[in-house]
Amino acid sequence: MKGETRTALSGTAATCTGIGLARFAYVPLFPAMVAAGWVDGAEAGLLGALNLTGYLIGVGGVRALARRVSVPRALDMGMAFAMLAFAACAWHGGLAWLGFWRFLAGISGGMLMGLAGPSVQAVTPPERRGRAGGLVLFGVGGGIILGALLVPLLLQGGVAAAWLGLAGVALVLWLVMRPHWPRPPAAETAPEGSAPPALGIIIAYALSGAGLVPPMLYLSDLAARGRGLGVELGAGMWVLFGLGCIAGALVGGRAVDLWGGRRAILLWMVIQSIALSLALPQALWVLVPLGLVSGFAALGITTVALAAARERAGALAGVIWVRVTAGFAVAQALAGFALAALFRVTDESHAAVFAAGLLLSLAGLIVAWADWRWRWN
Repeated sequence: MKGETRTALSGTAATCTGIGLARFAYVPLFPAMVAAGWVDGAEAGLLGALNLTGYLIGVGGVRALARRVSVPRALDMGMAFAMLAFAACAWHGGLAWLGFWRFLAGISGGMLMGLAGPSVQAVTPPERRGRAGGLVLFGVGGGIILGALLVPLLLQGGVAAAWLGLAGVALVLWLVMRPHWPRPPAAETAPEGSAPPALGIIIAYALSGAGLVPPMLYLSDLAARGRGLGVELGAGMWVLFGLGCIAGALVGGRAVDLWGGRRAILLWMVIQSIALSLALPQALWVLVPLGLVSGFAALGITTVALAAARERAGALAGVIWVRVTAGFAVAQALAGFALAALFRVTDESHAAVFAAGLLLSLAGLIVAWADWRWRWN
C-alpha cells in the first residue's frame, strides 16, 4: 500500500472515530437510553446539542493547537478524547455527567474533522486530492454503519456495555493508524493571513448544518418511537443513513470534478431539502428513502464544501475549511438546542422538528443559488 494511501486511511480512521462514532453512534443509542431510563427524550436531545457545541470548540481551536504541538499530536489528542468520552459515558452519573462527556466527544469530533481532511489533502498530489478527500470523509459513513451495526449487539449487555464497546473500537483505530498521521507543510497550519472570506460557502454550509440536525439526532428515534418500530429497526435506519453517507462522499467528489464546488453545493442543497421533506409523510415506506437520501445529503455537502474551500484558497484551504466548519458547528449547536426545546414543547413531535429542518434547508438553498449566481466573496 502506498504511503499516501495509508495517510488517507489514517484520516478515514480519524473521521470514523470523531464523527462516525463519537457523534453519530449516539443516534441509535438515543432511544435505548430513553428506554433504559437514563434520560428522557428531551434530555437525550439536549445531550446531542451539547455534543454539537463541543464540536464548535474543537474545530475553532484545533489549528492553533496543531501549530503548537504538530498535526500528529493534535490528532492523537482528538482520538484520546473520543475514547475517554466513550468510556466515561458507561457510568450512569446523571444528566450533568453525561452532558460533560458528550461535550468532550464533540470537541474530539471538531478537532479530528477540522484537521484530518485539509491535512491529508495538503500531503496528496493535486490530481489525487479529490479521491483522498472522499476517502477521508468515507470514514464518517463507515463509522455510522459500524456504529449502527455494533450498537444493537452491544446493547444486549446494556447501555454501559455499548459505551465501553465503542471505547474499545476507538482505541483500536487509534493504535493502528497513528503511525500514518499526515505531516503537512507549515503553510497549511499558518494563521489566517489573506485567505478570502468565502461568505457564500460559509453561510450556505452553515444553514445546511442547521437543517441536518433533525436527521443527525432524531432519525433513529423517529423510526423507533415516532413510528413504533423499536430500537433495532431504529438502528437499521441509521445503517441506511450511513450507506447514503458513503454514496454522498463518493458522488460528491465526482460532482465537484464535473461542475465545480459552488454549483455542487447548490445541487446538494436541493437534495437536502428533498430529504427533509420525506420525513413529513406518516407512511412507513418513506423511512427507507429518508434514511438513504438524508445520509447522501449530509456527507455529500461536506465533500463538496471541502473541495470548494480548496478551489477558493489553495494552500490556505485549511483556513477556509476552519471558517466553513466553524459556521457549520455554530449553526448546528444553536439548532440542536432550539430543536431540543421544540421537541419538548411540542410533546416530542418529530414532525415539528423535521419541518424546522426543512425550512432551514430551503434557506440554505436560496443562499447557495445566490452565491452560484453572483459569486459572493
